[in-house]
Amino acid sequence: MEEKRMNSLVKWTLILFVLASIILNIALIGIHSSRAPKCSAQRVHPLRRKHDERSAVFADLSREEYLQVQQFMLKQNNLEISTNQISKPSDNFLFLIDLSVPKKADVLAYLDRNGAKPTREATVVVFYGAKGYIKEYVVGPLPNPTYVNDVTMERYHKELPISARTVTIGEYNLLFQFLGDVFSKLGKIMKESFDMGPDKQLNAFEQMPRGVRTGDRKTWISFFRDMSGMYIHPVGFEVLVDHQSVNASEWKVEMLLYNGQYFDSIDELKDKYDKRLVKKIVYKESPDYGSLKPRNRPLQVGPQLFNVEGKRYSVSNNHVVYMDWSFAFGLSALTGMRVFDVRFNDERIVYELSVQEAMSVYGSVTPGMILTKFLDSSIGIGRFAHELVRGVDCPYEASYVDTYRYIDVPKPVRFRNSICIFEHNMGQPLRRHFSDFFHHSYGGMVNSALVFRTITAIGNYDYMWDFIFYQSGSVEAKVHATGYISSSYLVDGALRHGHQVAEKVLGNIHTHFINFKVDLDVLGVKNFFQTKDMEYVNVSLPWMPDHYAMVPQLVEKQLKTEKEAALRYNTKTPRYLHISSNKTNRWGQQRSYRLQVFSFTGDHLPESQAEERAMSWARYKVAITKHKDGEQTSSSLYSQNDIWSPAVDFSKYIEDNESIEDEDLVAWVTTGFLHIPHSEDIPNTVTVGNGGGVLLRPHNYFDMDPSIHSADSVYLSPGSEDSCDSNRMACLAQETCSPVLEPFTYEGFNGVMKFEDWV
Repeated sequence: MEEKRMNSLVKWTLILFVLASIILNIALIGIHSSRAPKCSAQRVHPLRRKHDERSAVFADLSREEYLQVQQFMLKQNNLEISTNQISKPSDNFLFLIDLSVPKKADVLAYLDRNGAKPTREATVVVFYGAKGYIKEYVVGPLPNPTYVNDVTMERYHKELPISARTVTIGEYNLLFQFLGDVFSKLGKIMKESFDMGPDKQLNAFEQMPRGVRTGDRKTWISFFRDMSGMYIHPVGFEVLVDHQSVNASEWKVEMLLYNGQYFDSIDELKDKYDKRLVKKIVYKESPDYGSLKPRNRPLQVGPQLFNVEGKRYSVSNNHVVYMDWSFAFGLSALTGMRVFDVRFNDERIVYELSVQEAMSVYGSVTPGMILTKFLDSSIGIGRFAHELVRGVDCPYEASYVDTYRYIDVPKPVRFRNSICIFEHNMGQPLRRHFSDFFHHSYGGMVNSALVFRTITAIGNYDYMWDFIFYQSGSVEAKVHATGYISSSYLVDGALRHGHQVAEKVLGNIHTHFINFKVDLDVLGVKNFFQTKDMEYVNVSLPWMPDHYAMVPQLVEKQLKTEKEAALRYNTKTPRYLHISSNKTNRWGQQRSYRLQVFSFTGDHLPESQAEERAMSWARYKVAITKHKDGEQTSSSLYSQNDIWSPAVDFSKYIEDNESIEDEDLVAWVTTGFLHIPHSEDIPNTVTVGNGGGVLLRPHNYFDMDPSIHSADSVYLSPGSEDSCDSNRMACLAQETCSPVLEPFTYEGFNGVMKFEDWV
């Protein structure tokens, strides 16, 4: 009986304890909720700038405009364009539709002088496989086009051969079918060496350019295990395919490489393999070292960015306003991210800041890499801007923008959340000083900046592109590389070209060169190019004339022609490079913007090489040219596949050696890094240290640092530490709130072409 009473007492004690715990938790939640209200999505303070609807002059084509241009082109019977969903090389195929950027003079007249709105037009690229050439057209006006003009000769001063075309999905489809036939003829070797069969396949990766001379379309194709991060799982088998003919029935295998040994035909490889005249590759199961799945279970979420008092920027259509900044933006399928009409305090600083090209040159002893020189705009840099992952690629609370593209597709494709925009605490003060002599005080300001970002996954590499807008009036264009290294099968002599990073795997040495276009308009379009540096001079001391000291002295120069202003990487470059105006600040100094380049590039390809002309922009750390509408880009869609006779040779922009005094100037900036792959590139390359960029900094442009007017400034003096008047941080604890987060979603795999769709 006593035992029952004890059990009953324990039971009621436990019940009361649970009830007390529940009540206490509810009370604590209530108290915490009152102290930590949900943050409002509405901004507390009004924006400093207003949106400008005229920014639409730079806007990418809408889905409706793409469809209008497509239908208009297909109705032009004289153009004889195929309506096939997936093209064959022999088709007349509508490959690309993109915005045709209007002429700068027309845009400036519209924006600054109430001129007529420039006609909205599209560029259209048609591959005429049946006729043996490529054409570029301009279609307009949009919406509801009425004309199509052939602009091929106007833009390139030459006809474009069909061999210069990008390999389309349709051609890849035929190539995979062709390779399937090769595999079937080598069934025994494929099974014994690579465990390949009906339920297992090898993945392919191509060497570019496709040959050694104009007109070639002969591609070395390397094969990799069908595993995570296939690019670091080479198997030691490569095939040279001649697919020059637009008729796939005429394609042929020209050569094969198996375990470092070359064979002239499939039959020769089979015969020597059966006769044991080759060193056989014996299949061995490989660990999945390329997987990016976490090796440990995630335990908690790391620090996240959220806006305590609402976002301090606004995005409307293709226009952004942030603090004292405003700009228009776009995403070209070929060249990628770009911004226009960048203004600070309503003064235009930059007319255009854009990505132009990403190029890599590889070293190897095996053919899949030995000639490889990738020119990514020929594939499409912006083409591969897929959905960004919330909370990883960009802060969770960033603003996300969809884009549409029409490149090698039957209809325009929407890429959800492919651009992100966010204000970011850069993790250090923009400026600060603690005064402990005479006047005790602290003055500082957090470095909060606006980041405009997209990430493009081009084959094995992922490039993260950032344009960053600082409250000091500076703009930075920056790129970081991640993704997977390209690798080759380890054979004798291979270690001269890299490091071993896995069993029988060589990480191939390669360069990364990135080209940006920087069209600065410093107080107008009449600018100069100046350099500043230092030199030591031997100076007699005024108070001791017989005593001398080496003293740094400012050296200033103005470079007057395009050839003078083409600053090569292999020569000493002045440390200060300026686009200057003829106007002065309060102190009589020429108002200017400085180009500060951050780069760790490898050596540029020697100019004696025929392929170098297609990448001649990479000779120069900075090259200054007079603005011309006909010199819109430093590379082209056709450079990769006709690398020996490029449609755009940047060096010709400089050859005419025009005056750059009191002219509209464009700076072409090359940055990047040398990559010698190492074991820490497995499973894939990290962004830390792998990048480069250019910073555009005001230099005597303002009378003082403009960030002194920012409301983010903090000032402390003895006795005023708790005052909110000049220190918003003092009130933050009283107003702390928790963010209202959107649910995590990701749809980036929707619409991605799968292997089975290609064959």
